[in-house]
Amino acid sequence: MNLLLLEDADFIAADRVVLRDRRLKHMQEVHRSEVGDSLRVGRVGGLLGSAELLRLEPREAELSVAFDREPPAKLPLTLVLALPRPKMLRRVFQTIATMGVPKVILVNSYRVEKSFWQTPFLEPAAIREQLILGLEQARDSVLPEIVIEKRFKPFVEDRLPAITDGTLGLIGHPGDFPACPRSVEQPVTLAIGPEGGWIPYEVELLRASGLNPVQLGERILRVETAVTALLSRLF
Repeated sequence: MNLLLLEDADFIAADRVVLRDRRLKHMQEVHRSEVGDSLRVGRVGGLLGSAELLRLEPREAELSVAFDREPPAKLPLTLVLALPRPKMLRRVFQTIATMGVPKVILVNSYRVEKSFWQTPFLEPAAIREQLILGLEQARDSVLPEIVIEKRFKPFVEDRLPAITDGTLGLIGHPGDFPACPRSVEQPVTLAIGPEGGWIPYEVELLRASGLNPVQLGERILRVETAVTALLSRLF
């Protein structure tokens, strides 16, 4: 991890924290921290800063902390994402947190298997765990918002138009479409489908709500790769 993210429960005083979990293990085994060392820290949902290691024992560490700077800015983006397969979902959560996506709306699709919605990786605690890992990587402290919309048609017809209003609406979709734009300077609403892409009916509904298909070339990408490639190209 590149940042120790601190929860409210870690604080024993306004400027003191005690760690006993995987972060302690990481300090011991990866950072090989010693008393007096300075570490980068952030408070979940708050500022970034630095910490001094005051005490390091086998089962806990105590640090003094001070926060003095804002976390990095998020991308001007709302990501509409067809629910990936469970094993990929964890990596996607980490990726979107690392890359600074502020809001993700998980939606159903014809090619999304019903069993995917039963995965324990959609439990709030499991989602949060993966987002935290992504934030630690990027040195960020603000969790992305994750919204779950299991009914594709009502969401796209009733709620998506308000989301896309005033943004550049794009559908990441293989086919004979314009190339994805580069280095845009306006807010974007981006819809990425499941492996195999959206079906034509879904593309037409998305288009009616203000999104236009764009492509990255002839190769068919895994969802996690498509997310990274599209965001990197757009921003």
